[in-house]
Amino acid sequence: MNRNNDYTDPEEFYDDDMNLDPTREDIDELKANIEDNLSEESDPVRELQTKYNELNNSYLRLHAEFDNFRKRTMKEKADIIKSGGERVLTDMLPLADDFERAMQALHAAEDKAAMVEGMDLIYSKFVNFMNQHGVREIEAVGQPFDADRFEAITTVPVQDAAQKGLIIDCVQKGYELNDKIIRYPKVIVGE
Repeated sequence: MNRNNDYTDPEEFYDDDMNLDPTREDIDELKANIEDNLSEESDPVRELQTKYNELNNSYLRLHAEFDNFRKRTMKEKADIIKSGGERVLTDMLPLADDFERAMQALHAAEDKAAMVEGMDLIYSKFVNFMNQHGVREIEAVGQPFDADRFEAITTVPVQDAAQKGLIIDCVQKGYELNDKIIRYPKVIVGE
């Protein structure tokens, strides 16, 4: 044996009398060992496969349920958008009736004061209707200008220094719906 090399010479271990061809008994013994090992391992493998199938089935069902939920929710949302204004429009019908009666009375009446009073009543009824539905007028005149709440259409010079940066006049009223601005007031700001 050569101690200077890190390998061993295969010729040293080779025996001419050694039979390297397996016999039928060796093959049967090897098969039996493999089958024993497989049968021992197959139970956990089968269990894992069963567990995998159950989880996969559960996932597929959950995915299908979620897909159905998503489709149903989208349909309900589309229906709400489609008919969402129905309640508001139904509540506006009495106002339309009042305007129609006012127009008929305006054409037939000679008493201007009664007509003005009738129009004031209709206007106050309309303002109450808007308040009931969460629409509020944004107070503008006299307020400090805030670009997030107001739309300045022009500025005018002011003589009083206290009015600088304040809103002098409102050209078009603004409204908010439940604290969300739906129309910005158009204002004139003092400079």
